[in-house]
This record gives sequence, C-alpha cells and structure tokens, in this order.
Amino acid sequence: MAERAEVVFVDGVRTPFGRAGDKGMYWNTRADDLVVKAIIGLMERNPGVPPDRIDDVAIAATTQTGDQGLTLGRTASLLAGLPKSVPGFAIDRMCAGAMTAVTMMGSSIGFGAYDLAIAGGVEHMGRHPMGFGADPNPRFLSERLVSEDALNMGATAERIHDRFPEYTKERSDRFALRSQQKVAAAYEAGNIQPDLIPVATRSESGWGLATRDEAPRPDTTLEGLATLRTPFRSHGRVTAGNASGLNDGASACLMASGATARELGLGVKMTMMSFAFAGVEPEVMGLGPVPSTEKALRKAGLSITDIGLFELNEAFAVQVISFLDHFGIDDEDPRVNEYGGAIALGHPLASSGVRLMNQLAHQFKSHPEVRYGLTAMCVGLGQGGSVIWENPHFNKKAAKR
Repeated sequence: MAERAEVVFVDGVRTPFGRAGDKGMYWNTRADDLVVKAIIGLMERNPGVPPDRIDDVAIAATTQTGDQGLTLGRTASLLAGLPKSVPGFAIDRMCAGAMTAVTMMGSSIGFGAYDLAIAGGVEHMGRHPMGFGADPNPRFLSERLVSEDALNMGATAERIHDRFPEYTKERSDRFALRSQQKVAAAYEAGNIQPDLIPVATRSESGWGLATRDEAPRPDTTLEGLATLRTPFRSHGRVTAGNASGLNDGASACLMASGATARELGLGVKMTMMSFAFAGVEPEVMGLGPVPSTEKALRKAGLSITDIGLFELNEAFAVQVISFLDHFGIDDEDPRVNEYGGAIALGHPLASSGVRLMNQLAHQFKSHPEVRYGLTAMCVGLGQGGSVIWENPHFNKKAAKR
C-alpha cells in the first residue's frame, strides 16, 4: 500500500463573529451567505488555486434547516462561484463540525483521493438555536442512557464543577478574564484581523460592514464577573461571563496535499500530523478533549510535552481548566490560547474548529521554536476532538535557545 500523502493547511479565514439574536449584526444576514462570503474570501486570498482543481467542499452546521440546510457544501460552492464540477456536502458533529470537515478532507487527501479541498462551518444561532426542531429519542431518558442534564451543555459544565470541587467559580472567572484580556491584546497587535473576511450587514439604520468580532468585552473585571447570575443552576458556578456566548459566524479553509501545494506554489501554514475523536459520558461532555488528545498523541508518537502551542476551544472555562489540570498545565501557561478564545470571541458552534486552526497557524509563524501545536474542543453529547499540527517554520536553533 502506498504511503499516505502529506496533508497541509494552506490558509484559513472566517467572518467576524456576531452576537446571536435580533440585536446581533447578522440578524438580517442569511446563514448560507455567511459561509459563501468566507469561501469567496478564501479563494480571493489564494489566486494560485485553480477553482476547477478543488476536489470537494465540506461545510458543517449543527442545526441543518432553513438557510442552514440543503447540503451546504454543495449550495455554498455554487453560490460562491466555484465551477459546477466541484461537489460538496454537509456534515454535523455539533461544536466540532468544522474540525471534522477538516479531518475528513485531510483523510481524503492523505489517502490520495483528493489533492485540494475546502472545509469549514457555519452557525447562525440567532436564526437556528442549537437543537431547535430536534426530537431526542425518549429512550435516552426512559432507559436512563443519559441524564436529563446531558442534553443541556451548561448543565454538563456544572457537573464538571461538581466532580472536581477544586475547579472553583473564582478560578473559572479568572480564566475568563484572561481570555478577554488576551483577545484585546491580540486585536491591538493586529493578530486577529488578518484572518477576518468583512461582511456587509443590514439593520434598521441601514447598511454596514462587519470587520470585527461583536462579542468581546475588554472592560470585563473580576468584580463584574462575580455578580453574574448562574442560569443553569441556582447557586451554580457557570455564568455568561465564564462561558462562550450564542453567536453567528462562518469559517473556511483550504487543505491540500504537500505535492499539490508545491506544484501550485501555495504557502503552507501547517502540516497535519494526526487527529482523533473520542467519547465520554454525555453528562460531562467537557472532558472529551482529554481522551481525544491522548489518542491523537499516541497516533503521532508524541507526548504532551512535545506540544508547544495549544488552541483549546473555550466552550466553558471549567472545561478548559479540566484539560489543563489533567495534563499538568498551569491556567496561565503562555502556550495556551495566546490570542484568547471563545469566551471572548464567541463560539458559533460548527464554525469554531477552523478559528482554532487559524489562530494556531498565525502563532506558528511567530514561534519558530515550536514544532508541534494542538487544536482541541469538547463536543455535545459527550465527545472530544483533537488535531495535532506541525509548524513549517520550526527552527531547531530557535528551539535550543
């Protein structure tokens, strides 16, 4: 059997993330138009890519209905102006939708079936709240396959607090504050803007242009976080301040084989080394990235000490803290979420995986001493997803300094 092909991340983009609901900047914007804008922006940034060479388009969405349904990969491809010969499909793994789209396209490239592919995700949580219209099988509860809490993501975060009393609300709030501060610093340094594709918006006051994420609150304080209510449980520990919000947004990236990237003269931002998904008890779904990361490390022949940069999705602060504690990493370790995370930026479910990859790729460029990085996230109903990447800018001399 032939060796697998080298799989590379050529480029990734996203729309600015908006707040969900009628006050959010995308309330009058269609979900499919968000991902179409991301694909158009991705192609415009990579003019060396012949559109007819793209083998497939995989676009994820969690709630696949209305303007977020109808085989998004194919419809978005057509609407973005790609040749009609380019196929596409939709995919769903809740929060890890875009991550799964990337790993599926990466697998197809590694197998040798594809040379170039687009992967991404979209979530318009204002128009399509998570689980809206879904009809969970009553056997889940009647046969006690899961607890009722397992179907409520905030309640699963509270259960992690229950299981690990050392993960206090104060600790979660401090982590959340740092996320807000790091996002503000990243914006100030111009580290977020390069990956954003502006989107035209429409409201009662007229047309506008979305160029920045809408959710960050740089004026956040610990004192303010301490006063927020706990909506998932009376006297609980999970608040709107130490969890990601409800958001709208889309992302897209270009994956290629190493040989095709060299043939077309494309830049390479990262090389995919391994990936893994794993299941855990749905009641504590936030623990999912622990076994998926252990599995991905085994497959890559690496240990956690080999990972020099971490991009961990901040669905809830306690969920990231549980990952860090398991692997013996300090809450304030500078390798973790250098540009901040979803607590500040937002988490439009199926689109977030590519945001993590964009941020890691940008950090790789400024960290030649780092060889390997990790993108990881928890997934609803008790799953975790992890992808290990290699830095093409790695410099052994820089690593020894």
